[in-house]
Amino acid sequence: MPTYLQKDVDFDLYWRTWNIIKSKFYDKDVVDTKLFYGSLAGLVSSLGDPYSVFMTPSDADEFQKDLEGSFEGVGMEISVKNNQLLVVSPLEDSPAMKAGLRPKDWIIKIDGNSTENMSATQAVKLIRGPKGTAVKLSIYREGAKDIQEIEVIRDVINVKNLTWEYKANGSIIWIKVRQFNDDTMPLFDKVIKEIAAKKNVKGVILDVRNNPGGYLDTAIDMAGEWDGEQVVVSEKNRDGKETKHIANSIARLKDYKTVVLIDAGSASASEIVAGALQDWKKATIVGMKSFGKGSVQDLNNLPDGSQIKLTIAKWFTPNGRSIDEHGIEPDIEIDLTEEDYNKDLDPQLDKALELLK
Repeated sequence: MPTYLQKDVDFDLYWRTWNIIKSKFYDKDVVDTKLFYGSLAGLVSSLGDPYSVFMTPSDADEFQKDLEGSFEGVGMEISVKNNQLLVVSPLEDSPAMKAGLRPKDWIIKIDGNSTENMSATQAVKLIRGPKGTAVKLSIYREGAKDIQEIEVIRDVINVKNLTWEYKANGSIIWIKVRQFNDDTMPLFDKVIKEIAAKKNVKGVILDVRNNPGGYLDTAIDMAGEWDGEQVVVSEKNRDGKETKHIANSIARLKDYKTVVLIDAGSASASEIVAGALQDWKKATIVGMKSFGKGSVQDLNNLPDGSQIKLTIAKWFTPNGRSIDEHGIEPDIEIDLTEEDYNKDLDPQLDKALELLK
């Protein structure tokens, strides 16, 4: 640790810096509140954690729209890793996915602006925009020789968090979960009741590919439909205190043979569900290794409408496996290549159907 970081904090240094900016910066019209909010954002950013962020009132409003599932933009979850912008997951059928963006693509530039040391919040402001307008993203993809220039046409993003369809003459149900938000469990409850009423369903495919996550409670409730008595996920805070989360539900899907589909875009809540069902041996996991976001964020509302989203703990599967940085390894590894995608092929789904027939 550098020597200057070992000294006591001198808050006078903050105000000296403030006064130097106010008295010497070329643009005399520096707004005090802009400096103030910028310093708060820097405070949280100094933690070096990509998932801990300070949000101004306007940023907090945008974040709430994300949770509600309707906004104008390109439709993808992004994060920062090693000071560089990273695609976590493009949402299903979004402009980002249709333009060819994939999980773990590195965003090098946005409309020619370098993203080095750019926060996810800053990037979102540049990427979002009115329906019909374009944003050009410079992308580096692992294994590619050159930077790709991808133009994405913005649109209204209405996220339908859960859809389903029947396969194999109605004997298998394919449930696609895109996010774990407010309406996910009501829709899932509707699906389970429909399965029970049909009588001929023998197998379940739970598809959480390209699902960036969402609410913890929703993930716990969903996993509990396979086993309502065991630990779904454990949470360990900075003091080592462990909190075990149990669904306490009826487990209406416990007798159904199940396959869970995951990929590099499956993160957070998706990994909690997949990890629990894998540890319980309630499902076969098919696809590719998941993203590896296993940290807990606490959302703190401040009096002016701003918010702090702060990492307060890490997630562990029922068997004690760390999700963060490690992800969930599939039982059967099958890739869905760009060539497959362009030809409308889905070998991961095909394998799931094969296992359940």
